[in-house]
Order: sequence, then structure tokens, then C-alpha cells
Amino acid sequence: MVPTKNQLFKRQITLQEIGEVGQQKIQNASVLVVGCGGLGSPIAVYLAASGIGKIHLVDFDTVAISNLHRQVFFSLDDIGKPKAEVLYTFITKRAPFTDIRFTSEAITKDNVLECIDAVDIVIDGTDSLPTKYLLNDACVLKQKPLVYGSLYKFDGYVATFNVAQEDGTYSSNLRDAFPEMATEVANCEEAGTLNAIAGMIATQQVNEVLKLVTGVGSPLVNELLIYNVLQNNQLKIQLKPRFLKEEIIKLFALETYSNADFAGQNPAFQISPLELKEQLLSEVSARSLEIIAVLKEVKCPFVVQQVIPIADFNAEEIVIDEKKTYVFVCQRGLNSYSATVRLKAKYPNLKVLSLTGGISSYK
Repeated sequence: MVPTKNQLFKRQITLQEIGEVGQQKIQNASVLVVGCGGLGSPIAVYLAASGIGKIHLVDFDTVAISNLHRQVFFSLDDIGKPKAEVLYTFITKRAPFTDIRFTSEAITKDNVLECIDAVDIVIDGTDSLPTKYLLNDACVLKQKPLVYGSLYKFDGYVATFNVAQEDGTYSSNLRDAFPEMATEVANCEEAGTLNAIAGMIATQQVNEVLKLVTGVGSPLVNELLIYNVLQNNQLKIQLKPRFLKEEIIKLFALETYSNADFAGQNPAFQISPLELKEQLLSEVSARSLEIIAVLKEVKCPFVVQQVIPIADFNAEEIVIDEKKTYVFVCQRGLNSYSATVRLKAKYPNLKVLSLTGGISSYK
């Protein structure tokens, strides 16, 4: 059965505030969804189901079993597959009027401006602080609205940044709320998260997009909404535009947008994906490696000798072989570096390395 638009979006069109005119605005809209995880995957599905005409998905990651408790549009059969591609396939089966595309690569300073050029609205579904600032600054440069969402344990944050105002100026952006990138904030992998808050913040972001597109309601412009799922408390913080385009142009030219957590990592404690691959191809070198994964469900493209979750990691309890080189691996290279530093502190003369960029960087 091939439905008509009126059949598929009947309940939405029935809303007097939306109607056929509003539905056509939704159909004409194009969005970029960066991140296809706990926030990005429901955002993309709900936007496609609402009738958004064009959606471009961007995510470099693959589906892991630990994702499934909150990334509910993935299944056990999808483990190890690219998130963006799996989500693309899911959406094509239920959104016949959405032109859906995907890119299974990381968004970077080199490609971000090109990615956002062709869309009306950019949606931040990431859990990476550097990427959030990258998207924010790029949207300011390109004068595109950014629908921001973020999670920390039981709290969620939502805002709509950089919206054109009637006087020709633009509303507040991420740097007006958080001028500098915090280095001590853990991501979901490290701090944990409840699945309910991921779904709630994602649908809040969808709501912001639909308000922007249709002109119905009041988007969170010059406001940051903070929601706590344990107490059902909601707080709105008023924001004022202070970081203007001219200043952000200068920041964009200087900033690398690399993860602040990686900035302090000692290169001597690192092994690149290429170096590890070369050693694994050599039978002699491979025998001297002891590869330890520090996440339970991490899917490795090579054999690991041990799995020691970072939460249970204790350098005192590890039985070492001084003839071996110990290589710690995780998804992105943060927890593995932490384990490397701890073991190196206990055994200064032991050769201990962390896989740079984690499994995500190993091609």
C-alpha cells in the first residue's frame, strides 16, 4: 500500500494550527541530524514520521549492545553495523515522503560548513562537547538555527540557538549559555544515563524543529530548558546574545574542536590504529601483545585477550608479563587511556599503550 500524504499525516493536518499549509511547510523543510544515538535516532524517526521533506543523518559510530537500552530503533541484529545506515534503512520503510540520506563519517571542522549548507535547520544529537561547539560555531557562521540537546545522568538540556530575529540580529547561541567548553563533564558512556530522559529530550528537540518550521508556538529562543527526570522539575534560564558572529569567526579560525579530554594525553602512551594493525599482521609482534578491552560490550575487529571494565579496573590485581606490550582499547580512546595511565603508574617500566581514538578510529 502506498498512502497519500493526507492519509499518512491526517492527525497532524487535523490540527487547526497546522492544517495543510503547515504540513506543506514541514514537507518543504530540510534538516541535518548529527549523531544517531540516544538523541539523534528518535529525533530522526519522529521528524521523518512528521513529514519533514529532507533529512541528512551523520554518525561515524556503529551499534553496540550497550546502546540498545535507550536507542530503541536498533535491534540485536544491528550490532556492529553503522548507526546512520541502520537508521536510514528503518526510516525508508515508514516515511515515503522523506528524502533520507546518510553519511557514516564523523563531522569535522573540514566538512561541517558543507554539511550544513544544504539544510534549513541543524540538530545536535551528539554526546561530544567539541562537536557541540563545532556545530554551534558553524551555524553562527552560516546563519542556520541549531536545535541543541544534551544529557547528563538524570538531567536534560534543550534550546534553540541562532534564530533570525525581526530586527536582523540573531538569538543567543551555545556560547552565550556556556562560554567555554567544560573539560570535567563525563559523557553518557562514562557517567551513565536513564533511557527515559534520552527519549524525553529527543522529542523536545523534535518539538522545537516543528515549531520553527510551522511558525506555531514559541521555540526556546534565548532560553535554556533544564529538565530533571527524578523530580520532574523544569527550569528555564534566560539567555542574552553576547557572542556575536564576528567573535565566533575568530574562534572558528583558531579552534581545532578536538576533544578536550584527548588534549592532555601523552603521545608516548599511545598506539595509532595503523601501528596496531601492522603489529597484528606480524605473527611475531602479535604474540607479544596483550590487548585488554575496558568496556564489556565493545565490539572489536581483532581478538582481545582480556576484558576488564574500567569501573572494575585495579592495577594492583592485574597479573603482568614484563615481556609483553599491553594495549588497552575502548570505543573512543578515553577509558583506555585512563587504564593505561593507571597501569603505567604501577609499573613504570612496563610497555603500556592506549589505542588512539579507540575502536571507532580503527578501520
